[in-house]
Amino acid sequence: MVWVRYRSVKRLSKHLNAIRICIGVILLIACIAIPMSTPVQKYFKIPNELVTMQNEQPIEIPTLGENINIETSDESVLAIDSAEFYAKESGNSELVYEVAGIPIKKVDLSVLNDIRVVPGGQSIGVQLHTLGVLVVGHHLVNGMEGKESPGEVANINVGDVILKINGQPIKSMNEIKSYVDQAGKVNRDLDITIKRGKEEMQTTLHPVLDKQNNQYRIGLYIRDTAAGIGTMTFYEPKSKKYGALGHVISDMDTKKPIEIHNGTIVRSSVTAIEKGNNGTPGEKQASFSIENNKMGTITKNSPFGIFGELQHKIENGKYEEALPIALSHEVKEGPAKILTVVEDEKVEEFDVEIVSSVAQKFPATKGMVIKITDPELLKRTGGIVQGMSGSPIIQNGKVIGAVTHVFVNDPTSGYGVHIEWMLQDAGINIYESNKKAS
Repeated sequence: MVWVRYRSVKRLSKHLNAIRICIGVILLIACIAIPMSTPVQKYFKIPNELVTMQNEQPIEIPTLGENINIETSDESVLAIDSAEFYAKESGNSELVYEVAGIPIKKVDLSVLNDIRVVPGGQSIGVQLHTLGVLVVGHHLVNGMEGKESPGEVANINVGDVILKINGQPIKSMNEIKSYVDQAGKVNRDLDITIKRGKEEMQTTLHPVLDKQNNQYRIGLYIRDTAAGIGTMTFYEPKSKKYGALGHVISDMDTKKPIEIHNGTIVRSSVTAIEKGNNGTPGEKQASFSIENNKMGTITKNSPFGIFGELQHKIENGKYEEALPIALSHEVKEGPAKILTVVEDEKVEEFDVEIVSSVAQKFPATKGMVIKITDPELLKRTGGIVQGMSGSPIIQNGKVIGAVTHVFVNDPTSGYGVHIEWMLQDAGINIYESNKKAS
């Protein structure tokens, strides 16, 4: 009798173990299958925050299925129609996903004021006037006591900016010569204020009489202007604020960003194209005159381009009306267009592909990778060339950014910057006037 009971318990134990194994397998399959199911995948793809522009186009939002309702916390901000919203006005609101009246997901929604800009594409000539005078090198002066560089002795480095001499602001190279001559004749030092990075520093410099030409020298190569060519990206028709280039202008010798006092942009005519090859970027060759054909001022030189105000309306012959913009998360991989000049002053439209785009919450360069796909542009330029920087990128009727850099080993491809960061540096803050919904 005891033996029979033992066998029964043993069989029961085996059955229980088998049941546990079956339940474990079922749970394992469920743990794997549930996250891979379409509704769950859709749920995890719903962001915690949505930011969009107020315009005539509907706002697409992720959906989970027919049995799930989506409500808004403020009807004055949005009107709902199935899975599309239409922004009535800018503001902040909340989307709530509900199942049988039970909320399962909340999404913060920000609707920004509609910003429209006129795309550019024009070739422009650029002249910058530096803030103070930029030091670009040292040279030896053949003085009475041998060869030396007074500027180097005074601990003035390449890349420093001379802001003041004897307490007086310096705006051009010509102003320095008179200070040097006066100090040399009375054998006095010059009190120099320099800017190194973000720090201002004081030093003293003693001019040395050069025996070869009997003139007082400071042993520094200096520069107060810089010039080049690029492409207009956009302008805002009401304020006439513009953005161009899509990247900072750096000094050719120091390789450091130029701090500017002011500057000018002018019309430019492309005279020739040097095609790019693997390892060697191509280049636009263009002519322009700073004295003629002025288009506007330059007030800022930043990592996202040059910015200022136009003196008059400009046209590109392609898009005369302002277009809406796309935020970085709205940019899609796939076909797009760029506007640029490859001959004379004629703006042309060419096909490109957005290879990748990063949804950026904070300002950053190189937000997109683009590839030239237009056979005609590839034939004429080999891809992206120097001087094409700033060419506006248009996708689905919206301005999404600008061409910035070429890949040296693949001239058909390069980087692009998102338009929202260029707008911000142009002084067009798309987030500033966003109202808090009550």
